Amino acid sequence: MHENDFLETTTEQFRALKKLAEGAMAQVSSEHFFAQLDDESNSIAMILKHVAGNLRSRWTKFLTSDGEKSNRNRDTEFLHGAKDTRKSLVDYWEEGWSCVIDSLERLTPADLERTVLIRSEPHTVIRAIQRSLSHTAQHVGQMVLLAKHYAGPQWRTLSIPRAKSEEFREQMQAKHHEAKQQ
Repeated sequence: MHENDFLETTTEQFRALKKLAEGAMAQVSSEHFFAQLDDESNSIAMILKHVAGNLRSRWTKFLTSDGEKSNRNRDTEFLHGAKDTRKSLVDYWEEGWSCVIDSLERLTPADLERTVLIRSEPHTVIRAIQRSLSHTAQHVGQMVLLAKHYAGPQWRTLSIPRAKSEEFREQMQAKHHEAKQQ
């Protein structure tokens, strides 16, 4: 894979994760947004706050500063603060995503050969990118699962609906066949 393809594909994957999480969150009430299944579980709000904090920390000055910023308080990301509203958390979420997307769009193929630090540990840029993508995907999956649980029968699928795999496969074949014809 060409380095530009890697950067473009990675950016697309991050954008797809953001869209997936937002599609899930849109299907839950504010009550469920903040609800915890039990004392040891995270709410959608906590997960959102953690992902936003992580992206903000890792991707601010990505190439030139440690990915674990001194102004980040990770532990508070798993607490509901008095000032945490759905709007304030979504705004924070947007800030975190701006950091990652803006940084990825500025990276060049030559940057992939550089080394960055995360908690003082050296990582190749590719390794740091993959670490962030994997971490984000894990938490987006948790958000989707919780949203689906709370939405119940009103859940609108964000991927291929159950019992529709064959129909989807046929649609994709037709779409790609038409593209080849043009």
